[in-house]
Amino acid sequence: MISLACRASAGAALSLSLKMSAAPAAICAPAVAASASSAVAGRDAAFSTARANSCTPHVVRSKGAVQTWPPDRGQQRATPQRVASRAKQDCTRAPLRQWWQSFCGQAGHHSLASISCQDRAHIGPRLASLGMGRVQHTKSGLGRPVSSLGRRPCRGTPGRQHVPAVASASSSTPGPDVGPEGPLRVALICGGPSAERGISLNSARSVLDHLGSSVSDVCKIGVRIDTYYLSPDLRAYSISKAQMYSNTPSDFDFKLDSTAMGFGSLEEFTQHIAATADIAFPALHGRYGEDGGIQALLEGAGVPFVGTGATECMEAFDKFRSNAKLRRMGFATLPAALLEADAQSMPRGESVEALRKWFGETGLDAAVGKVVVKPARAGSSVGVSVVRGVGDVVEAASELMAQGVDDRVVVEPFVDGSNEFTVIVLASKRTQADGTSSVALLPSEVELRLGDQESADEDAIFNYRRKYLPTAQVHYHTPPRFPTPVLDEIRHSAVALFEGMGLRDYARIDGWWIPPESPADKRVRDGRGRSQYGSVVFSDINVTSGMEQTSFLFQQAAEAGMCHADVLGYILRRACARYPEVQRKLLPTDNGNMQPAAEGNHGELNRQKVYVLFGGDTSERQVSLMSGTNVWLKLRTLMSVDAQPFLLAPTLMGNEMQVDELGERTVWQLPYNSILRHTVEEVMESCESSVDESRALARRTFKAEVKESLALDDTECNADTEAAPEPARLTLAEMAEKAKEEGAVVFIAVHGGVGEDGRLQTLLCNLNVPYTGSDPDASRLCMDKAATGEALVRAGVPGLTACPKETIHMSDVAKKMHRDPTWTKRLWDRVTSTFGCADICVKPAADGCSTGVARITCPADLEEYLRALCAGQPRILPGTLTTSHPIIELPVPPPERVLLEPFIQTENIGIKPDGSLEWGGCSPWIETTVGVMGPKGEMQALTPSITVREIGDVLSLEEKFQGGTGVNLTPPPPQIIGEEQLERIRANIAAAAKVLGLGGFARIDAFVNSKDGQVMVIEANTVPGLTPSTVLFHQTLAEQPPMYPPDFFARIVERASRER
Repeated sequence: MISLACRASAGAALSLSLKMSAAPAAICAPAVAASASSAVAGRDAAFSTARANSCTPHVVRSKGAVQTWPPDRGQQRATPQRVASRAKQDCTRAPLRQWWQSFCGQAGHHSLASISCQDRAHIGPRLASLGMGRVQHTKSGLGRPVSSLGRRPCRGTPGRQHVPAVASASSSTPGPDVGPEGPLRVALICGGPSAERGISLNSARSVLDHLGSSVSDVCKIGVRIDTYYLSPDLRAYSISKAQMYSNTPSDFDFKLDSTAMGFGSLEEFTQHIAATADIAFPALHGRYGEDGGIQALLEGAGVPFVGTGATECMEAFDKFRSNAKLRRMGFATLPAALLEADAQSMPRGESVEALRKWFGETGLDAAVGKVVVKPARAGSSVGVSVVRGVGDVVEAASELMAQGVDDRVVVEPFVDGSNEFTVIVLASKRTQADGTSSVALLPSEVELRLGDQESADEDAIFNYRRKYLPTAQVHYHTPPRFPTPVLDEIRHSAVALFEGMGLRDYARIDGWWIPPESPADKRVRDGRGRSQYGSVVFSDINVTSGMEQTSFLFQQAAEAGMCHADVLGYILRRACARYPEVQRKLLPTDNGNMQPAAEGNHGELNRQKVYVLFGGDTSERQVSLMSGTNVWLKLRTLMSVDAQPFLLAPTLMGNEMQVDELGERTVWQLPYNSILRHTVEEVMESCESSVDESRALARRTFKAEVKESLALDDTECNADTEAAPEPARLTLAEMAEKAKEEGAVVFIAVHGGVGEDGRLQTLLCNLNVPYTGSDPDASRLCMDKAATGEALVRAGVPGLTACPKETIHMSDVAKKMHRDPTWTKRLWDRVTSTFGCADICVKPAADGCSTGVARITCPADLEEYLRALCAGQPRILPGTLTTSHPIIELPVPPPERVLLEPFIQTENIGIKPDGSLEWGGCSPWIETTVGVMGPKGEMQALTPSITVREIGDVLSLEEKFQGGTGVNLTPPPPQIIGEEQLERIRANIAAAAKVLGLGGFARIDAFVNSKDGQVMVIEANTVPGLTPSTVLFHQTLAEQPPMYPPDFFARIVERASRER
């Protein structure tokens, strides 16, 4: 009997303090440390090298310390070797800096707008000599370029010629699409100090994906994007494009000094951008991104940028100030109170007294009146709560102030019985008939759908989790289910707000429609928006709208016929129009739009058809929607691929069907606007509503109106040419037959259920239709976690094993617990005795995505968990079990079997507030996830990733799939897993893939021993998650040369087409 719960006493913890020296590529930028075009190629290669740039650490042993990597940055920069090195660099570069300062003095200022084309060509080589150091490489054959499926530009209307995608940023030779001015150079900036920096990374990734690869509708000569990051302490870095695919900034914060080019100050950063970019695209959210901080920095350096100016941002971002201005502008508003912090970060006494008075004036009971408390200067619902009475308000405000969220806290009445909405506004090329020069898109309604467990929570709000984690708790309706006059009022008032507040290019405006029968309507102050239909009230102004893959910006733009690249290109062009020297690069045609290039046209290529299939019945269907959408959008950027999205409609009977019945399942071929939804249920609603001719007509009318108002031509409205113009209903068998006729590859992105248990693979095999992933036998085996473990143990591969498991059949669990009150206790005693462990891990036998996974520490918790499953509960709420845990999402319908495993105590790896990494040496076991690629029997393991738990004992659904959440360390820091152990782990993972018969691509989750490389497999995923920041991207980008997401998917499609 052995214990797998590896624990160590505090005294046994390994105590190390590690000090990393800077890598050759990690040089601080001088005054204008420009990485010009000749240095860009080396930069991305260096940044993406898996374990390059990590020097032998200087180890200092001190008893009781915790391991940290890297050390305090201030100490690191102060080492004698570093000072001497920097002094040598400064001596070398001083003449160049003097030349640059002299040049700028002659030019008049540091803005690139004042530098002529000839001067830019002249200074480029000189600036490049201030750039990167030598490049180190790793060995791998997985990252070789794709030959037959290259990148393609955004498609235009049928029969129209297209501009080829711009040459990569590493190319120093202009391609046929690069005019005399060169490509439009965009500095994309993300990160920042706010709690929304993870969302910022997601937004910037979308800009990179859709402007960086689909440029035909942006400008004739293409776009070159360079990526920059601001750390929480506002240090500026030039980062690689590979790092943009990280899950959160915490994935790379701890190693920025050795993997990125740092700037000595923000001034040097903006000088660099002024010298190397035509325009900046800030994609920062919250503090420093939307409060005027980054805008003031760019304005001060004379750098053109996308979006609203600094002064207007500052006024719009502060919720109390914007509310006051809207009231002065004549808008209907909700009453608001402000609490400000004193020197001790507590609400000032006079603010509290004013709050008591405000409660009375607003008609709220000072003891129990329900209000919303929120930071004045934060977004994404960060810090928002619903409380009752003055006392609770002061307590909530004090907490926000003490945590440093904000020292200004706004209080508003809770709007009972109201309807939340959000609307995108775009600046127009032309003045409208009513004198305005901007256009509101079709708004979206936000509906909270709370289950029985949450129905008692009448204070539920649209919080961070509901915004960024796709669950059935939130439903978006685009357009809203509002009366037409209310819809018109929202759009017209949003335009008036946009222009009255001095906003530019684009913005997202949130608000409420409060019906006249709602009690909250009586508290609304009179103004624009009040009518017989109630009140339209604006609550939040977002000068930098979220730009995640299916964000409101892209949803609403798709309703107007614009794809991702269309709307981002439109926003970029509107910004460029303010700067004559930048606008010159756009070379418009007579009608004001892009002129198609005759050379390099790929419009007539015989493209490989790919049917991307996602959805299904399981609790993983929302993640499947994220994966399928991402695969489809990435494949769209390949010029040799014609990708079409298909939804496998959910049905309660789906998990019980046989293969022949499976063919009768409903599948929807989706148009562009239908796929960009929050949940599978929303996609279904969009498809089913398409049969309503009145709604279809209204949508067509709206498209025509927006197209005219924004002065768009056909090259700027590509959504309808990128997918089916309307939803088309067919059966799965009909879809498969159609794929066979067209020679299409079916890209399977259906997680769990029929997508991974072999039935879908069998159906496609029977019809001889090529598909991605493993064959039916391997899929069936890996779907059953217990069978997977048994197969690995039977194989007897040295260094490879699986967690021991006990299977519980749920069919009679409820009866056993009812008949015998001691049954659960006896089960607990038997399992813990057999496994030799103190705690157990319980999980469904055939569900993934962390659904239903929990740590159980006592028999009472095990019984609580099993009763929740038997009752069909959708989730276990925090505080239900003995130990602290987040929400545990449960599979619906309940699983047939659950597994009990020993809980493996893994190394406690954490991210410190300053972004550095720490671990305590409590266990040699580390949880990892590893991608595998290649033909069956010959799969190779990619670089493993360490998964870091931050909010519980097991990796949660939020950490895996919630936007801006979760940390993965790729590659593992060498101080945690050595090179020799890492290679052993990769070999053992590849052996596991061979034992299981995997093929194509897959992901294996495992505990690994950092001391000897032993692998204990948790599960194998034959259809792994493929969301926008999937860990598989981190791993393919860590190969050399790096394999970017579209190329990764192209490799998968190529293999499927060739092997089947």
